[in-house]
Amino acid sequence: MTTLTPREPYSQEELQKLYPRDLKLQLVQVFLRHGERTPVSSRFQNAGLAEYWPYCTVARQMIQMATTNKDLSQWKGFEWHRKTEAFGDKDEAVVAVGATGDIESICQHGELTDKGRETTYALGERLRHLYVDQLGFMPKIKSDTEDMYLRATPIPRALESMQQAFWGMYPASARTQDFPPPVIVARSISEETLFPNEGNCRRFRQLARLWADKAALRWNESEQMNYINSVLSKWMPETSPKVAVDSHPRLSGINDTINASDAHGPATRLPSEFYDTKLRQYMEDIAVDEWFAGYNESAEYRRLGIGALMGDVVDRMVSTAVDGGWRSESSASGTSTSTGKAIKFAMSGCHDTTLAAILGSLGASNGRWPPFTSSIAVELFSRSENTEKKPGSLSTPLKSSFDSNTPPPPSETARAPLSSLPQAARQSMQDHYVRLRFNDVPVRIPGCAAKPQNHLPGDETFCTLDAFKEIVDKFTPKSWREDCVTNLGEGLYGKDNKDKSVAGC
Repeated sequence: MTTLTPREPYSQEELQKLYPRDLKLQLVQVFLRHGERTPVSSRFQNAGLAEYWPYCTVARQMIQMATTNKDLSQWKGFEWHRKTEAFGDKDEAVVAVGATGDIESICQHGELTDKGRETTYALGERLRHLYVDQLGFMPKIKSDTEDMYLRATPIPRALESMQQAFWGMYPASARTQDFPPPVIVARSISEETLFPNEGNCRRFRQLARLWADKAALRWNESEQMNYINSVLSKWMPETSPKVAVDSHPRLSGINDTINASDAHGPATRLPSEFYDTKLRQYMEDIAVDEWFAGYNESAEYRRLGIGALMGDVVDRMVSTAVDGGWRSESSASGTSTSTGKAIKFAMSGCHDTTLAAILGSLGASNGRWPPFTSSIAVELFSRSENTEKKPGSLSTPLKSSFDSNTPPPPSETARAPLSSLPQAARQSMQDHYVRLRFNDVPVRIPGCAAKPQNHLPGDETFCTLDAFKEIVDKFTPKSWREDCVTNLGEGLYGKDNKDKSVAGC
């Protein structure tokens, strides 16, 4: 649940099995959790844990593109050093000092650390080795990112991790001298669906609290919690002397601090009992149940938490299979809406809650909390003999480019229910396959594996796009914003208690 230990690159034998010759890779969408970070709040100073962590050397030279003169068309980078102030004994301002005596590499709460930058850059190198060097799917040298879609949540560590991964995949030596600044897509936090948006979806916030209450009832007096308290209660504050799902700090917050400290150096280690193997397994089991059980048991939870994102994921693949390519107005460079090249590779910087929600919504969770720098690659394949779009499918393939003054035609397949698509489109989707790889391990989706017609013969991890869309359609919202203010106050399973369902079916 802490630092990911990546597996070795695929051998030639593994590549031949994972990427059969009769399938052609068409589109890759990578969702990556940010790298190692500091805890999101200070805890356990009474156990000797330093309040300020000295692992952010980027603070010694911050660069922001935010300065200009009177000519607003000319922008320059503003370089500055960051130092952190703290309260002194008499509330006077003092310079914050890190665990090693450093005053210039102090991290903020929840900030991506030097190690987090290293591991996300290494993820980019692994993506390059697979998709560039081994498969030849992406070019070795890039002159632009017009066939890529880069996106991140508004949380800085997600953006910085995605940037590091991109640089690892395409370092300076793999970019032409005239390589333009890549476009990175962002959304307003009020419309963000790249993570379960508890802060801006009222009904989901209610559900999250109800599931947390359910976990508290299940676990607070359990044998597992009793063991946790036998180890950690002596470090709890007097105002909340027992560890519990809903204690202060919460069990999930305690777990976060342990994992963050375990991922970094000896200067920010807790006493040895915090790393007891049995303790950590129990804490992870309970935290996973509190945060993610709802995705397996409630269609409403899936719909509000991750349904909008999964709807986007499917729309992109359907556009590739049926419309002749997925093209994104938001990721196109320049000021026009021209979207010439079809997207081949997407990379999104997100969070542990994103990855767990994706897997849980498909009934494919492994019951573990995604470690730092975890990733899910959603790969779309076509049968080699069917790589060209079939005549008579839903719409004419989009041209390779558009007039710069003319926006591309709207997709006729976006959010269209599977039952509404014509037979030609359905046939095209049955000739395409979807495969998820979580930390380089293929994922088995129960709804695809259950029926032979839903997966590639001989390999249950390759789901037909038709079957995959049918699963996701069940929890894709028609209007996420409207659903976020529906069923308010209606309890755990919505009106009349009819929302119980199993993910991936």
